[in-house]
Parts: sequence; C-alpha cells; structure tokens
Amino acid sequence: MENPMSRFCTQSCDNLVVGIVEDSFLYFAYGSNLLQERIRLKNPSAVFCFIAILQDFKLIFGHHQGKATSYWHGGVATIVQSPGDEVWGVVWKMNTSHLNSLDKQEGVEDGFYVPIEVSVRTQEGKVLTCRSYQMTDYICDLPSPQYKKVICMGAKQNGLPAAYQKKLEAIETNNYAGPVSIFEEIEAAIMEKETTTQ
Repeated sequence: MENPMSRFCTQSCDNLVVGIVEDSFLYFAYGSNLLQERIRLKNPSAVFCFIAILQDFKLIFGHHQGKATSYWHGGVATIVQSPGDEVWGVVWKMNTSHLNSLDKQEGVEDGFYVPIEVSVRTQEGKVLTCRSYQMTDYICDLPSPQYKKVICMGAKQNGLPAAYQKKLEAIETNNYAGPVSIFEEIEAAIMEKETTTQ
C-alpha cells in the first residue's frame, strides 16, 4: 500500500495549498476525531479541509478482540467494506510531526487499529487520497453515550449531511453513566474555547 505522504498532490484547503509531501498529510476522520476539540487534544496541527464521503464502507462499533477498554467504556468506531453503503467524515490536513501521536491515539502500536489509505470524495467532487484507520480483529459492541455524543457533536460542528447526522443520532448505546475522563477533557477544551471567544 502506497504511503499517502510519499505522493505529491495539491488541493485548495481554506485558501491554503496543501502539499502531501514530507511536511503534511491528509487524514480522513469518521469517529470521535470528527470533533475539532477532540483531535486537537493530541494533534494541534489539524486544520479542517473538507467534509467528504467514503463509498462502499459502513460505520460500525466494537472492540479489538472483544477486549473492552476503560477509555471510552464501550465500543469504538471502525469502518468495514460494505458495497452500497457510505461513511461521511472530515478531511484534516496535519503536520507529519503529529503522525506518531495520531497513530498512538489510534492504538496502532498495540495492534488495535491499522493505518489504511482511502479515496474519499468531497462535496465539490474532488477525489482525495487520505490516511485513515481500521480496527483489526474486532467484535461488535455498543458505544457509550459519551462516545456517541462526541461523534454527533463533530458531525454537527462540521456540517455533515442532515440525513447522516440523523443516522448517527439513532445509534444505540450501552447506557454507560459513569465517568469518562477523555470526555471530560474534551468538554473542558470546549469550555475553554467558548471562554476565549466571548
């Protein structure tokens, strides 16, 4: 599989020229990293480029090898090939200096996810090659309400299609009601942002 960073292509991105060269790469997020405050906790270089669609895949939730973690207290998102289905998400431009932190966040070292290359299409019809992630050896499980909320907030924040947002809102959860430390970090980041913009 070709590394998207080894290719050179340019795309307009918020009036910036995005070069997929050694200093940056494009990342397609479909789960909690839809939310700006979530991805920027560990990857502050992330810049919104486009919303885009990944054809012939579907969004599901689960655990690597069925082993639940205490991180989100429920299943987490992955994508699987599914002809006729589609997954909407956000294309972020990121500095390659944050590639390791993104891999770490996705549990690549531990074998939870593997990086993959996907071709997504923007609303303007541009086809982009992006890095994304896919869970290995998963067993399906319901997400926690907190995890679902972060995904739905990210979908709303970035203006994903209304029909897709409704689909996300309809996702069943495991009704976990205890504390979720990463969720609290995200809420704190949102509150801090709101305070500084007032």
